[in-house]
Amino acid sequence: MLALEGIRILDLSRVGIAAFTTMILGDMGAEVTKIDEPPKPGTTIFGSSISPTGEDARKKAAFRAINRNKKSIALNLKHPDARQIFYKLAEKSDVIIEGFRPGVVKRLGVDYDTMKAINPGIIYCSISGYGQDGPYSKLPGHDANYISIGGALGLIGQAGGPPVIPLNFVADWAGGSLFSTIAILIALMARQKTGKGQYIDMSMTDGVVALMTNLAADYFLTGNVPRRGEMMLNGAFPFFSVYEAKDGKYITIACAEPHLWANLCRALGREDYIPHQHDTSQKREEIFAFLREAFRTRTRDEWFAEFKEKDICVAPVYDLNEVFTDPQIIQRKMLLELDEPEVGTVRQVGIPIKLSGTPGQVRSLAPVLGQNTEEILLQLGYNKAQMEELEKAGAIMRR
Repeated sequence: MLALEGIRILDLSRVGIAAFTTMILGDMGAEVTKIDEPPKPGTTIFGSSISPTGEDARKKAAFRAINRNKKSIALNLKHPDARQIFYKLAEKSDVIIEGFRPGVVKRLGVDYDTMKAINPGIIYCSISGYGQDGPYSKLPGHDANYISIGGALGLIGQAGGPPVIPLNFVADWAGGSLFSTIAILIALMARQKTGKGQYIDMSMTDGVVALMTNLAADYFLTGNVPRRGEMMLNGAFPFFSVYEAKDGKYITIACAEPHLWANLCRALGREDYIPHQHDTSQKREEIFAFLREAFRTRTRDEWFAEFKEKDICVAPVYDLNEVFTDPQIIQRKMLLELDEPEVGTVRQVGIPIKLSGTPGQVRSLAPVLGQNTEEILLQLGYNKAQMEELEKAGAIMRR
């Protein structure tokens, strides 16, 4: 048994944020149907299922982990017949998730009010950059914009240097995808009590601000504005920093607790530095200089091999190819090797949520675009002749 078995989700995502949410829910057993847009000639759809055209379509789809455990139906929601198909799917669904700009789903006729009239128990999650209201609600944006306004970007980087963009993990994947996953699960639990669905207005910028809770609490208390490179967690002190090793690779030291800092100092033969862990005088620069010089005397992996045996907070800074050879990652099954008849062995990132009684599972690899259109329409009662007419009219696409 899977934890979310029996939960049906319609995924209107066109980019990865909503798709990552439905991947997580699908891994836990939810039945996820992607509502893909039939491609126009010569175009690709960012974040959608892989187009069925091309010899390598199956291979590309199989490696697209974000769409695993999903089915794909290709519907042109601008066509009234396609919308009727969507409405029939919505009648039998529990969750709809979309990531368009505010106002788009209303124009398409698949907004929450319309869906609520069809299915009062529906949980409808909209993920957007700034939310459905407010002066920025219609403003286009991406992760870098949201972490800027949310206050996170200004804290990332070296003191005195410019802000450093940390990929799109903060706003997109944490502020958007993960908060939306939590919100949907909460709404499903609430429906068990009330019998009613509800609307989820998830703003990625709101999510970023929420991730700033601890820093904001200190600011509200003291009035002190945090700055990049000037706090323990963003590089202000030698005990919590990144150091270059002899081989040009890097290692992280994060000995925040006094006894762990003491272990590091003893391992390097500098017990005299133990009392100066939080020193803000010239001594801090002396310790920084010593550690930078010391770490250049041995390779990254040599330091890691020694320090991990001495109760020191240490880790190698990996390139992505190194991550999936690490014994900890392998032991935790964060690398999956799956068989696909047409492709062979497919490697994917594993499932991070480890449940003892109802663990997640990869039941199917990602579909190519429109792979399940015919299957789903047959389940809805359409016959082959009707499907041919719908395809000729441009309402659907079959593989």
